[in-house]
Amino acid sequence: VPMSKVLFANSGSESNDTAVKLIWYYNNALGRPEKKKIISRHKAYHGVTVATASLTGLPNNHRDFDLPIDRVLHTTCPHWYRFAKPGETEEEFATRCAEDLETLIIDESPETVAAFFAEPVMGAGGVIPPPATYFEKIQAVLKKYDVLLLADEVICGFGRTGNLWGSQTYDLKPDMITTAKALSSAYMPISALMISEDIYQGLVTESEKIGLFAHGFTYSGHPVAAAVALEALTIYEERDIVGHVQTVGPRLQDGLKRLAEHPLVGEARGVGLIGGLELVKDKDTGEAFNVEDSVGPYLGARVLEHGMITRIMGDTIAFSPPLIISEADIDEMLECTGKALDETYAWAKKQGLK
Repeated sequence: VPMSKVLFANSGSESNDTAVKLIWYYNNALGRPEKKKIISRHKAYHGVTVATASLTGLPNNHRDFDLPIDRVLHTTCPHWYRFAKPGETEEEFATRCAEDLETLIIDESPETVAAFFAEPVMGAGGVIPPPATYFEKIQAVLKKYDVLLLADEVICGFGRTGNLWGSQTYDLKPDMITTAKALSSAYMPISALMISEDIYQGLVTESEKIGLFAHGFTYSGHPVAAAVALEALTIYEERDIVGHVQTVGPRLQDGLKRLAEHPLVGEARGVGLIGGLELVKDKDTGEAFNVEDSVGPYLGARVLEHGMITRIMGDTIAFSPPLIISEADIDEMLECTGKALDETYAWAKKQGLK
């Protein structure tokens, strides 16, 4: 994933926020002041600043904050299991997602749409890998209408999907990449926005017309954080962390597929060392539980009782273990989950939920 220049910040939110401002600045420099709208996706997560919470496609990040702001748009979430029409194949669903994006761009006017933000695998929205041809179709639309692509690699970056970047896993050709979390293995707050040479040269050539990019944070690229990040990068290389994920990742994914046979599980999904199990009321139809049923939180509590910390997002249980996890630890993690699923299923039946 060739990138040219880096702007450091302290969090994924800050780096995505920096990207928003840089995109607006870039189009002003190119004499395109009307090309400012940015498209994200429903159920996406890009941060919690005013701009990035607007890009985030989750109701809790909008409600009560008077968000989203203008110039931020949302298009279809690429979750085939949950949002496909009856009888619609993954390929057909991916085509419809791309068509929805193109329709939105046309309706808004291509001259006003600047960029598209995307996580290679959607994280906080429920661990949602895209359909196989989704990004191929999406990128064709973006290229057609001169819309920049930003890959939000805050979760996927540095090996999580089995490649150094999630963009490699799904053959993205982004104009910008943001990363955080794993940049320092979360030991110190540091994040980065990386831009392509084409974007950089456009800024160099045209920015003199409008003045400098007056943006930055007091602690951007802090020496201590940078030293920790540099050591983390060294360890990734010396210990072949990406190779390790490629070795043990299939064990996690195979285990999740086995758990998908459980009567409480509607779908198992994931790639590398990230995955999710979605709990459903009706396994045959995919009918979801009501929020007030609190089935997901109940499962989370049972998993904790078995000694494992996890994250519950609605009725999806997410798995994102340390990249150094062993196969034995993966087996233990799956065993804990299986026990908790059995207990939750028994409870749900007693509650009349199954």
